[in-house]
Amino acid sequence: MQTRIPAVAGLFYPESAAQLRSTVDDLLAQEAEVPVSGRPKVLVVPHAGYVYSGALAARAYALLASQRDSIRRVVLLGPAHRVWVPGLALPSCRHFATPLGAIEVDAEGYTRVRTLPGVSVSDAAHAEEHSLEVQLPFLQTVLGTFTLLPLVVGGATAAQVAAVLEALWGGPETLIVISTDLSHFHDLEQARHLDADTAHAIERFATDLSGEQACGAAPLNGLLQLARDRACRIKRLGLATSADTIGTPDRVVGYGAWALEEPAA
Repeated sequence: MQTRIPAVAGLFYPESAAQLRSTVDDLLAQEAEVPVSGRPKVLVVPHAGYVYSGALAARAYALLASQRDSIRRVVLLGPAHRVWVPGLALPSCRHFATPLGAIEVDAEGYTRVRTLPGVSVSDAAHAEEHSLEVQLPFLQTVLGTFTLLPLVVGGATAAQVAAVLEALWGGPETLIVISTDLSHFHDLEQARHLDADTAHAIERFATDLSGEQACGAAPLNGLLQLARDRACRIKRLGLATSADTIGTPDRVVGYGAWALEEPAA
């Protein structure tokens, strides 16, 4: 497989390039006035359909405006929804495509982490996985030319994820994105309570988050372990639920977004 083709275009976001571009531009424009402090090294963003969590994701991606010309590599981790993997799975392909074009897979980073504990190659894990794909149109819109290192995370330990992120951390040329939603399928009041507790745990750099708290708990735990060790600062950008848009209040999915910055040199 040379190119991983879109799996959820027309489902989670528009299939037409023109409509997709317009949708992402509109979402970002709504967040253009979000105050920016510092330069995010890591974004934690939701991955539902754009009608549900696109506005919150845009709030995070809008922070990258000042880094458009400096970020040249994006390391993107998200949870396995379709095909289980015991650790972290790279693809074998050379490009990831969306209706907005193709993104080259980062060869140098790929080689660096391919032999780390827990890392394998699985095209099946990537083929239908939406948690990574829905981030790409935002990245293609807010950044200039960049390469992508995508990893689907299944049963990886926090230490395995942290080791991969440490190897790829780099400097200002590298952005790390962790894709996760929060609680699933509770009523609205319970979802808000659970997500508030999870948000506080994330902001305490907890490394024992469960899948009940966040579907991306495995990549989050590893990120938070490394971010704590690196003395990163974390800022909550917002919490939301599917009921805030067109979802029903009796079966809610929760969303959150955070930005992490490195300490000043």
